[in-house]
Amino acid sequence: MDYARLFPFWAQLSLEEKDALHRSAQTVRHKKGALMHRSAENCKGLMAILTGQMRTYILSDEGREVTLFRVHAGDVCVLSASCLLDAVAFDVLIEATEDTDVLMLPSPYLSEIMENNPYVELYLYKTAAEKFTDVVWTMQQILFRKVDQRVAQFIWDETARTGALALRITHDEIARYIGSAREVVSKVLKYLAEHQAVELRRGVIHVLDKEKLKIFL
Repeated sequence: MDYARLFPFWAQLSLEEKDALHRSAQTVRHKKGALMHRSAENCKGLMAILTGQMRTYILSDEGREVTLFRVHAGDVCVLSASCLLDAVAFDVLIEATEDTDVLMLPSPYLSEIMENNPYVELYLYKTAAEKFTDVVWTMQQILFRKVDQRVAQFIWDETARTGALALRITHDEIARYIGSAREVVSKVLKYLAEHQAVELRRGVIHVLDKEKLKIFL
């Protein structure tokens, strides 16, 4: 396992701390759709994503989900260790959006090492602050942009991220990502299809014309 690539603070650990990390680290596999973490119920620890993808979201009292950001292979999720971060005081849920393998550093290990190694604590807070930039961007999208713009932006960003024009994703998944309702997303996608920006198939959205799609951003 390449700990130096997964954890930027690796070089700042003592030999004893590195050995403790190696002994404490656990590889965990989560199936697509599995709830990996809920901060109100437990505090698992730091998750490094080996393969797959997960999303961090909040849930309203009415059951509405708002995706704050997604975490991809090679990234680290610090909000799964939110109990160790005094600045994070709200309930966060984490779901595997693909079959996902993570390397987990349990909270007891993190708590101990944070007390003795300021580099680790600094890394956790710095990474959390960077993610809150994504959270602010998400809130701006929901508050200040129309749903059709948000749907078009999501499709645009996904084609850029995956390098593919055919996206295997459902209307319900898009709705959860952008914080809307499936019926509304379906209506917007139908509108985009009528303007020949996309083609809709079962479980697939195919971008036909990126320039036409760009008009809706």
